[in-house]
This record gives sequence, structure tokens and C-alpha cells, in this order.
Amino acid sequence: MRAGRVFAYGAAAGLLGDLLLGDPRRGHPVAAFGRAAGAVERVLWRDHRGWGALHTLVCAGGATALGSAAAHAVRRSPAASVALTGAATWAVVGGTSLVREALVIGRALEAGDVEAARARLPHLCGRDPQSLDADGIARAVVESVAENTSDAVVGALVWGAVGGVPGLLGFRAVNTLDAMVGHKSPRYRRYGWASARLDDLAGWPGARLTALLTTVAGGDPRGAVRAWRADAGLHPSPNAGPVEASFAGALGVRLGGTLSYGGRVEHRPVLNGAGRAVRAGSGDIERAARLSRRVAWLALGVCAGARLLVRGAVRKGRTS
Repeated sequence: MRAGRVFAYGAAAGLLGDLLLGDPRRGHPVAAFGRAAGAVERVLWRDHRGWGALHTLVCAGGATALGSAAAHAVRRSPAASVALTGAATWAVVGGTSLVREALVIGRALEAGDVEAARARLPHLCGRDPQSLDADGIARAVVESVAENTSDAVVGALVWGAVGGVPGLLGFRAVNTLDAMVGHKSPRYRRYGWASARLDDLAGWPGARLTALLTTVAGGDPRGAVRAWRADAGLHPSPNAGPVEASFAGALGVRLGGTLSYGGRVEHRPVLNGAGRAVRAGSGDIERAARLSRRVAWLALGVCAGARLLVRGAVRKGRTS
């Protein structure tokens, strides 16, 4: 079986597995990687960019090398290759858990239980829940759904199409390292610099594909394109900007503004200022979740199709 078909079948099986099973409550491979990365950090940590770069190289390089070794070991068996790709895809994507967490918070807000929504918000994002009212929680959820559609699903599929199993594992390793050490706290400002920059680079193509597919899958294609073009560059993140802006335009809502992380208040530019404010109990969270699901399946089609076309063109070029 050709490599393009291996990825297409395996990625489809992995995404379907995520839809049906979600993430395991215990023993998740990404959690195991996080523990290993934490152990490496305890050995290597210095308040220095070079040591942080070494940490990134050891952890992300190790995950990629593991994926390469596993793929090489099963390369002669199409069935085993598809199964490995499916297992790797299921392990690294998190679209179902993302949507489930968002909907749990949405139902709490629908019921008027703001305290329950606050208690659940840390499962989804790093905002300070006590600083948010019901509408603020709803906006945080919509923004997190948008950003994590790229980080938790589309970006992984892009790198899986490029590099197979090593690409899948390598992308998730980089994204996990950024979440662990890539923030601007005193401890990680220097040590996490390499992880943050590498995550920006790795996330670039997935974020643009997510924004593009959002304009196709959303309810207002013109609004999504308009917000993407006008406001994406205002966001401090080069990858979250296009995704959140296109989601805002597609949903007809206004994102951005004041938020709080770890006691640190940030005043971010407004995305899609022509839209209305996100409101608790208005169905905005549910609409964002449905859009995220549509984008994920469209991304599978695009990435699998691109892999098949490229591999076919390469074979044709070799035989001509």
C-alpha cells in the first residue's frame, strides 16, 4: 500500500476513534510525554536560552525519533502501518475532548450555574476563572475552541500529511512543550524561548489552513475573510490571530479584549469589532463547537487528499 493511502486510511481511523472514544481518563500518551518532559526539565533547567533549546531538542527530537523508529519497524506491513498511523492520530488529536469540555461549560451557563462553569474552565484554558462573569466565560470558551481547533487537530493532521507518524508525534511534542514551558513567566522567559518559537513555526501552516477552512465551513464566509484580513495581525500570537479572527467573523461575534492569565491582566485587540458580544446562554459555544467539528473533518480531507496527490505526482515523475 502506498504511503499516501496509509496516511489517509490511518488518519481517518484515528479521527473516527477520537470521535467515538475521546481521550482516555488515565494513561494518555500525551500525559506520559509531559511527565517525561518534566523529568528532563528537572535535570536541565537553567535560566538560559541554550539549556531551554537543549530541552526542546531532547524532548521533541525524542518523540519524532520514536515515531520514525515505529514507522520503520512496520513499513513492510500495510495493515500494521495503517494501524500505527491510526493509533498515533488518535493519540495526538484532541478534538472530541475539546468540544466536550466546551459543551459542559456551555450547559452550565445555560442553567445559570456560573460557579460550575468557573470550576470547569481550567480544564479548557488557562484563564483566571474568578475574574470572569458568565459572558466572559463564554467568550473564553469560544476563543479556546477556535485556537485549539488548530493546535489540537488541524496542525497535527498537517504535519501527519507531511511526515507521517513522526510528523504527528513531533507536532504534538512541540505543542505540549510550548504549553509547559513556552510562557513568559520569570522561570520560563528564557528557558522556554526555544519551545515557544518552535511552536510558532510548527503551528503556522495549521493555523492558516484552519482559518481558511473556517471561511468555508462557517455561516458567514465573507465575514470570516473580512475579520481574518483586518484583525488577525493585531493578535499577539501569529497563529491564534488568524484562527480566532476567522472564527469571530464566521460566527458573527466579537472576540478579544481584556483577559487575565495567572494574575496577569492583558488587554488584547478586539477581533471582528462589527460583531456582537459573546453572550452566555445564547448558543455561541454550541455553534463554535459545531464549527470546530466541521473544520476538523474538512482538514482530514484536505490533508489526506494533498498527501495522495503529492505522492502520486512524485511516482509519476519518477516513471516519466
